[in-house]
Amino acid sequence: MTTPKAMILAAGLGTRLRPLTSNRPKALVEIAGRTMLEIALARLHSFGVNEVIVNVHHFADQVVDYLHTHANFGMRIEVSREDELLDTGGGLKKAAWFFQEDSANEHTPFILYNVDVLSNIDLSRMLDIHNATRALATLAVQNRSTSRYLLFDDHNRLCGRRAGRGGTPELVRPCPSPSALAFSGIHMISQRLLPLLTEDGAFSIVTSYLRLAAQGENIQAFPADEYYWRDLGRPENIAQAEQDIRRALISIE
Repeated sequence: MTTPKAMILAAGLGTRLRPLTSNRPKALVEIAGRTMLEIALARLHSFGVNEVIVNVHHFADQVVDYLHTHANFGMRIEVSREDELLDTGGGLKKAAWFFQEDSANEHTPFILYNVDVLSNIDLSRMLDIHNATRALATLAVQNRSTSRYLLFDDHNRLCGRRAGRGGTPELVRPCPSPSALAFSGIHMISQRLLPLLTEDGAFSIVTSYLRLAAQGENIQAFPADEYYWRDLGRPENIAQAEQDIRRALISIE
């Protein structure tokens, strides 16, 4: 199979990271001397990814200049500029051309990756699960606290969502005793999803996943509790990540 392409979601304003993002995009905030963008690119490259598209909005030119200065880190990198923020689903829809440009690769899944996560989740194993289950999309999830849970049935198929621990489950299809899991911002996606993104403008891809799950599509969970994962969206999280790097709990080399 052809090596997957990837999209890095990097267009957000990074408001939770202020003042670190007052004069730069969150993709260029550093963790232990390396930018979030470089870390994400290195992670994808270690999996064999050589072609990436990055969406940009906040201080977009800084990202473009950064990539140029570093010769795209030896990869083919395209930039998808968003004049208005399009959220995860709208951002992917705008960048869909990147995955559809070569019909010979139409059966190769691609990776959607949040720039502000630090993780050693096994992408090869995730791809194997994605292919074995013939999923439309496979989402890395963990059993941890979050403000928004995704709900999965006993076959690890998406069946709904829930706000917080005490929220009312919002089921999109029958699911007797769903497991509430936290999404980790890493997706493995079949190209078949792209023409099914019928929402317009700015929209969350989770909205699309829930709509498609209701229609019988398989949105699969990839349980990732055994792996390191940290959200880098707040200054205190970056400080903790740097401590974890020093303690060799996670490598960014």
